[in-house]
Amino acid sequence: MLTTGPRFRLGVDVGGTNTDSALIDITKSHDPSTRGVVASFKHTTTPDVTDGIETAVRNVLQDAQIDPSSPNILSLTIGTTHFVNAVVQSDTRRLAKVAVIRLAAPYSDECPPFIDFPDNLKHIMNGHSAIINGGLQIDGRIVSELDEEEVIQQTKEIRKKGLKNIVLVGIYSPLDVDGKNEYKARDIIQRELGNTVNIVCSRDVGQIGFLERENASILNASILTFAQKTIRGFQRAMNRLGLTCPLYITQNDGTLMSASAASRLPIRTFSSGPTNSMRGASYLAGIDLKSKDGTGKSMLVMDIGGTTTDVGVLLPSGFPRQAAAFIEVAGVRTNFSMPDVQSIGLGGGSRVRVSKDGAVTVGPDSVGHNLTQAAKVFGGEELTATDIAVRSDGHTIGDPSLLSRLNASVVSSAQRRMNLLLENVIDRMKTSAEDCDLLLVGGGSILSPKELKGVSRIITPPFHGVANAVGAAIANISGEVDTIEILEGKSLAEAIERIKSQALANAARMGASTATIRIADVKVLPVQYVTNQATRIIVTAVGELGTDIVEDGGPSDKVVVDLEEVEEDKDEEEVSATYISVNPVEIIDYSNYRPNIQGDRWILSETDLFFIMEGCGILGTGGGGSPYPPYLICRQILRDGGTISIIDHTSLLDDDVVARGGFMGSPSVSSERIRGGSHIKVAGLELAKYCGVTKFGATLCDEIGGGNGMQSLVTSSSYGVPALDADLMGRAYPKLNQVLPAVYDRPNALVPCALYDGDDNVVLLTRVKNEHMVESIMRVVATEMGSSAALCPPPLAIGDVRNYGVARSQSQAWRLGRAVAICRQKNNIDKVVDSILELQNGRLLFIGKIIDVSREVRSGFTWGQIRIAPLRDEELENTNNNRAATSVPVYEEGTTLIIPFQNENLCAYLEGKDGIQQVVASVPDLITVLDSQSGSHLGTPEYAYGLRVTVIGMAGHPLWRTPRGLAVGGPAAFGLGHPFIPIGEYRTPKSVIEEYRDS
Repeated sequence: MLTTGPRFRLGVDVGGTNTDSALIDITKSHDPSTRGVVASFKHTTTPDVTDGIETAVRNVLQDAQIDPSSPNILSLTIGTTHFVNAVVQSDTRRLAKVAVIRLAAPYSDECPPFIDFPDNLKHIMNGHSAIINGGLQIDGRIVSELDEEEVIQQTKEIRKKGLKNIVLVGIYSPLDVDGKNEYKARDIIQRELGNTVNIVCSRDVGQIGFLERENASILNASILTFAQKTIRGFQRAMNRLGLTCPLYITQNDGTLMSASAASRLPIRTFSSGPTNSMRGASYLAGIDLKSKDGTGKSMLVMDIGGTTTDVGVLLPSGFPRQAAAFIEVAGVRTNFSMPDVQSIGLGGGSRVRVSKDGAVTVGPDSVGHNLTQAAKVFGGEELTATDIAVRSDGHTIGDPSLLSRLNASVVSSAQRRMNLLLENVIDRMKTSAEDCDLLLVGGGSILSPKELKGVSRIITPPFHGVANAVGAAIANISGEVDTIEILEGKSLAEAIERIKSQALANAARMGASTATIRIADVKVLPVQYVTNQATRIIVTAVGELGTDIVEDGGPSDKVVVDLEEVEEDKDEEEVSATYISVNPVEIIDYSNYRPNIQGDRWILSETDLFFIMEGCGILGTGGGGSPYPPYLICRQILRDGGTISIIDHTSLLDDDVVARGGFMGSPSVSSERIRGGSHIKVAGLELAKYCGVTKFGATLCDEIGGGNGMQSLVTSSSYGVPALDADLMGRAYPKLNQVLPAVYDRPNALVPCALYDGDDNVVLLTRVKNEHMVESIMRVVATEMGSSAALCPPPLAIGDVRNYGVARSQSQAWRLGRAVAICRQKNNIDKVVDSILELQNGRLLFIGKIIDVSREVRSGFTWGQIRIAPLRDEELENTNNNRAATSVPVYEEGTTLIIPFQNENLCAYLEGKDGIQQVVASVPDLITVLDSQSGSHLGTPEYAYGLRVTVIGMAGHPLWRTPRGLAVGGPAAFGLGHPFIPIGEYRTPKSVIEEYRDS
């Protein structure tokens, strides 16, 4: 039997400062003046979060005179940062040890679980780890069959260690729709250990990206017991209130999950606060009434609080734009969904200061929750942003007469500064150059003027002060499918429709009303460097919770309380947390750091590896893949007691031979099937056997740019020989034949070569018609091997390296990375360009922001271009004299910089407002795009609208500037219709070994 009348939803959002609640009658949600909000409440967050939630709910129910036991209350939804705080604080009371079982053999052993965890969290969480058979290829084929006996053996180890929280992570498990790996292993473990253990399957936690998904799963498993305990506390609070409705928890992506689901996957709730604000703002402004089908344009949401301002992008679907692929939580790299939010230190409590020279600053520090005692408008002594807003715009807050003696010039200067801060953060979040609509919410919204540059319309909805609680109350149910389809011989349209149906079904299964479910988002992402048209497709469906109220039953997440537990943890929040003590991390002064040179060997440290990683990224000119995974592997070699060394070519004998090797295939696969130096060694030894080579003098990388630039360091340890301070490109290029020995027709430049997939399959290519065939043949073989394999070109005589290689490129990478690290450590990012150009001749080409990005995958390569516009004077964040000494180019109004790329940046054109283009840099010279805020290199996949960037050009090696070099690596090789214009003379890098040998 169904009940009629009002139907209420309760929403609570627990923030660091305030806990807000709202009660909504959804039968009145179409009323634009109230959107059905019946009552709201705001109060200071209490140490005992559960008590605060209970108070917030009790107050709105009392205000609305609603019986808590009424069947007309459909749900209570809570948004909280409670779980993430335990991780950030490394709280041993709330974090448990975890057993990690990888279904990944024979891969990933050189990059073990917890490899990039901070020491404190690793010490707390690392209980056990193992790698056993299992996993999938990118096309869904099995890597190796799951072995039940292996799984049973692991359960014995876990039982012996007394562990209760287990993570299962398999290669490409998000593509395992049949559950043939993680779910099968889970069932075996459950059978052996019973219901006394918590088992987390990584496919339920994160998406593509093995290491990041594993990390997220470990965090989730470690906090499971605490999350279950906390949610039981929420349920007991509901029981005390007399609420009988289901309990839900809001997720990071703006949708909700049942209490039981949140007990299994608390990590999905880690950052729901900003999402709740954005969803609530959209709802209160009536956006859904105007665009029910999810069409329309994106808009920004700005939430101004007491300490910070958060700005996010609300998509036409009504959901926030998600952040980049990788998110750090307490120093742990993860890839679960998080809203893309920019925060600045500007809020109602931000302190306003006037320097001796009259300059006015606002924030980033704040009086925070003491605003009503500290601000001048309330009789306090602190000049705050709220005082400025009240004095400027006549708001009736506190006692405005207390502000009558404020200096008018200070008020106007502070107001201009606040406006500039808001305009800058808005511009960073915009997705196009067009003016956008802005939804303004939060208790500090009075700080915003009525007009802002770049904003066409500012909308302040009703109940904007509790938008976060409203967002929690109206949260929807979602269903998502994230998979990779092999489209060779198939229709993309048919594949998308099939995946849409799966997403709709997933949303319905999660509890969405079928009548309201719709497709909210479809992403189609072609995979690079494969020949079988592998394409990643992500589809999200959303729908509203059902509104029917069934009197004789209800959802499974109605309150069920064990009365024996009612008083459990009553004083939990009042107990001081316990934190782990670990050896402090040594702070390295990068300016005074000196590498360890022993004789003719450079013995690498973790600091050296960090510098080289940064430098390889810069030399990658946007391509080459990420150097981060090989950096982790190298660092682990050192931590396990191994040694990695570098040697100069002058220390090798004239008859020495060097081993080459790197990886060929899709970067997407390398993010799942983690590769190591042992794979390169297997291919290299097979090749050496064929070539009759019995020993190597050193290892050598073909390209110093990107991830392959560090592979000679990894294999150095495997072979037991040093890595050579050189490479064969001096940069990164997209094709195998773009190495200098091949350019100059040296024998054995590319063949014979070997390809090894890490799973006992080795292919030797001994003869080809020309160098281009090496690329074509091996690309097809690599695809069959799962689109990733270790490639070893033929061993090279040291004479060829000296004559046709780029000497001291590891030294160059080290110096470039060190230069950036020093600037970053000294908070002197403006000096990054000067520091880089002191190491290699070149030029600062442009400073600006990306205003347009286009890219597509053709023939296995990513092609595209970016357009960069200069920053306006008011957009420059530095107002002091600490600017770069390098001459900043000044261009006529309307001038932009265009950079086309094919995996790597190809050239840079200045384009005037008349459309005429001028070449300012081109391959084979190096064109690198840096993040202006951090000084770090940006890869072409990371280019996005609004990024503030600095573009530099550096001279390429002279061997690329000859007619032969230009034919293979110059503009004509990439179909560019202009001649090469050199940016400057190449400067041979200075050897680190020579400089520091005698120190």
